Amino acid sequence: MRPLTLTIIQEEHAALAAMLRSLSMLLQQSRRNGTPPDFEVLRAMLFYIDEFPERLHHTKETTLLFPKLRSKVPGLSETLKRLDQEHTNGERAIRHLEHLMIAYEVMGESRREAFENAVGRYVEFYLSHMGLEEQTILPAAKAHLSPEDWAELDQAFAENRDPLAGHGSLETYQPVVQKILQKAPAPIGLG
Repeated sequence: MRPLTLTIIQEEHAALAAMLRSLSMLLQQSRRNGTPPDFEVLRAMLFYIDEFPERLHHTKETTLLFPKLRSKVPGLSETLKRLDQEHTNGERAIRHLEHLMIAYEVMGESRREAFENAVGRYVEFYLSHMGLEEQTILPAAKAHLSPEDWAELDQAFAENRDPLAGHGSLETYQPVVQKILQKAPAPIGLG
């Protein structure tokens, strides 16, 4: 039987990848149209990335999954160290993006390029990060963790599932989720 944790991580990665692609598309559309992007939906998207993937998703990986793997698969130590560092850097990176977005919003066109370039780097970084987790970490976890490990992880990962991955376990995020779904371009939204 497939551990729930693996399903949750992959669903949350898919939702975040869709969010990141929509973020890039929103910026591409605004550049093509020669207009500023919808800053309201940009704020909602960046806020959500900061609140959910950065603070909740990464925390569970770093504090629960990775330590179990370190103890059972010592050969992954360097990869896990890298991923932990990327989690730490990701929090700074999203706040930097939020700052650049505010600068673009209040200072105008002269700040567009810096924001767009930073978004491009962030999206590339994040997709690579999730790819490493899915190609290396999740298969190792599946191969080496015990049923007891999975029971503990499944319980913890199920406590706060991502509403953008189709789960309503975090009711407080519904206003921002609805804004994103209604205004962001596909693949995450209907805009």
